Amino acid sequence: QVQLVESGGRLVHTGDSLTLSCVGSGRTFSGRAMAWFRQAPGKERDFVGSVTSDGGMTYYVDAVQGRFTISRDNANNTVYLQMNSLKPEDTAVYYCATKVYSGPYYSQTSFGSWGQGTQVTVSS
Repeated sequence: QVQLVESGGRLVHTGDSLTLSCVGSGRTFSGRAMAWFRQAPGKERDFVGSVTSDGGMTYYVDAVQGRFTISRDNANNTVYLQMNSLKPEDTAVYYCATKVYSGPYYSQTSFGSWGQGTQVTVSS
């Protein structure tokens, strides 16, 4: 089981940039795809983006394509979410997760070992 801890969330303003980190401990996650999801107040948790185990490929939801970048440092068991040009609609709790099940890379059911989340608030 991989334990994940997200950090970096805070209050920012529209147009700002922010980088979230997700550090894994315990069993290494270097052999697994990782993803970021987010949950806005009163809404379902949604897929944001994912990265393959080697970091070679990334996938993003349309709403963040071109603004967000996922990267990973397997040597340090860390995955990053670089967020640029932030908008109020990006306000959410952001979670990272490890892909442990077969299935779509964008589906929550494919992921396990969720972190506790980190709050990002974008003010207008």
